[in-house]
Amino acid sequence: MLLRLIAAGTKLPQWVNDGVEEYAARLKGNDYKLELQEIPLGQRNGGDIARARASEGERMLAAIGKSYLIALQVTGQPLSTEHLAKFLEARSHDGRDLAFCIGGPDGLADDLDARADFRWSLSSLTLPHGLARIVVVESLYRAVSVIKRLPYHRGG
Repeated sequence: MLLRLIAAGTKLPQWVNDGVEEYAARLKGNDYKLELQEIPLGQRNGGDIARARASEGERMLAAIGKSYLIALQVTGQPLSTEHLAKFLEARSHDGRDLAFCIGGPDGLADDLDARADFRWSLSSLTLPHGLARIVVVESLYRAVSVIKRLPYHRGG
């Protein structure tokens, strides 16, 4: 199954890129593959935030195609590792790729949020976008380790 992380922003610190690459490499060979697609931020000249968000949303929607869309939203549903593992297993039977979308500094576009098949909340805290990327990919790796019964996850 292809797990696509579609994230607004292209100039993140190297530690973020290294973290995403680390968990993508760990997922290889586990029937799950992680792919990152960065979407350039919309221009925020003159404070036109709505236009910037809409532009980001258009590019994200074009990248998603027919994938099952999971919108990362603070108001979404929180999932434990075990619930995320069950969610991934259930989705694997659908035959569709999963697209996890992280918005830009002003959040996800309304059109993209409306198209979401599921809204996932990582935390009620506001997370920097780079850290959110790492939390998503580590959580996916941990959930796959539960599915595959790998020793990485030590939860109950």
